[in-house]
Amino acid sequence: MLGTDRREAGGEAEGAPAIIHVENLSFRYYGSEQYALRDVNLVVRRGEFVVLAGRSGCGKTTLLRCLNGLIPNFYEGEMLGRVLVDGMDTRYTPTHILSQAAGMVFQNPDNQLFALSVEADIAFPLENLGFPREIILERINWALKALKIEDLRYRSPFELSGGQKQKVAIASVLAMKPKILLLDEPTSSLDPVSARNLIESIVELNKREGLTIIISEHRLEHLLPHADRLIVMDRGMIVRDGDPRKILRDEDLLVYGVAPPKVSEVARCVNAHRGCLKFEEIPLTVHEFVEKVRRLIG
Repeated sequence: MLGTDRREAGGEAEGAPAIIHVENLSFRYYGSEQYALRDVNLVVRRGEFVVLAGRSGCGKTTLLRCLNGLIPNFYEGEMLGRVLVDGMDTRYTPTHILSQAAGMVFQNPDNQLFALSVEADIAFPLENLGFPREIILERINWALKALKIEDLRYRSPFELSGGQKQKVAIASVLAMKPKILLLDEPTSSLDPVSARNLIESIVELNKREGLTIIISEHRLEHLLPHADRLIVMDRGMIVRDGDPRKILRDEDLLVYGVAPPKVSEVARCVNAHRGCLKFEEIPLTVHEFVEKVRRLIG
């Protein structure tokens, strides 16, 4: 599944109504003289798969916090501009309401898991909001099935692997039935196999459930074949935003701390030599690269 071009799979959100509007957004944390975000403007459509990239400290996490209302409702600071999520202004909407529209999964799943069983962790936010027991059980069943972790239901989160914990953290957010899933570097502490498995689950949620996905991530090789957009941030600003294939043509990406997939870098180097082999579209997977070469030399 990870080698499939998203456009071939019919997953584009082009033409769908916008679900997020970010207008002239700037934010400075309390006690800091520097703005973490500077004049950010962004529109995200329903069902889009958006990848945020850039070096640590460029503003990715702060932007995600703005999208689920943690800023300005939890983190203190100076906020300019506004953020509309599913029509709600984050400045005036309580976080428990926003969390049902835009759920966030943090980098470290241990920050979200604390109950004695997976089932209890998934149930916790629903119980806090006063959902009826039958709805809670229905949501738990659905979230476990969506992540294919039914076998973990009665396990303690503290005895799970890193990848399993992250899936449970996602399930606890999914149980709220949000329209938007925000993920802050969810694979940063995972080994390559666990990271790939988790990304497969995230891609499947986007395709099967139609969830809008915005994910901050450094491991781009598994994500970009499925992404509608790649957004590159630097010093609190959006410096690139568009089709990943077009952005990967840019030789300056390394300046922003973005390491393109190796196969894309090879294709770009081939193009730079201006030989008989030329990639009109930068490949995102080894399969795409091989098929292009076969067509050119066949």
